[in-house]
Amino acid sequence: MNADTYVIIPVYNEGQVIEAVAKKVLKKFKNVVCVNDGSRDDSALAIERSGAKLVSHPVNLGQGGALQTGIEFALLDPNAKYFVTFDADGQHGLDDVETMLAYARKHPDVDAVLGSRFLGKAENITPLKKLTLKAAVLFSNMTTGLQLTDAHNGLRVFNRRVAEALDITMSDMAHASEIIHRIAEHKFVYKEMPVTIVYTDYSRAKGQSIMNAINITFDLFLQRLTKK
Repeated sequence: MNADTYVIIPVYNEGQVIEAVAKKVLKKFKNVVCVNDGSRDDSALAIERSGAKLVSHPVNLGQGGALQTGIEFALLDPNAKYFVTFDADGQHGLDDVETMLAYARKHPDVDAVLGSRFLGKAENITPLKKLTLKAAVLFSNMTTGLQLTDAHNGLRVFNRRVAEALDITMSDMAHASEIIHRIAEHKFVYKEMPVTIVYTDYSRAKGQSIMNAINITFDLFLQRLTKK
């Protein structure tokens, strides 16, 4: 049951939904790692009830930090070949994961398979959210040289080479752009594939604000300047 694949789910105050999400993923994948990122609710207990592997941060490090911890945990298994990043709020689909993973297996020259809601569907997305995400794509493409249609999609499948090279340092949502920068820097071969993102009332309430997106862009701009 995909024993060579680890699904990594960053979790912060997702006690309402994480048990159901993790159980659903476990039906298809043996290795599901939920990183409880300093949650103040009962997320840890919900993860334990689900049967998924639980790794906990004593304090909140942000989604980027949680993903890095999950990747490092998965890398401890020498049999781990593929790594999947998956959101805890239920907006990603397992059918998409299986399709992306099948593509990665069939095309071993491809290092990373990236989900794109703009090649697929974004159900119930607000106009402001869509505009913000499109702006993030333009910024990412200008600064990396890659040509993507969706820069901040949390659904990804990548191989061990990518996992070992990521070293995510940006703790907040800017990690999504940082991952793309790593792919560009290391000249990893990537493929975008259409996926469906379903925005529920719950996921919209948990999502980024427009001000947070502006802060992310500013942080990335400063990071680029300091590296010059």
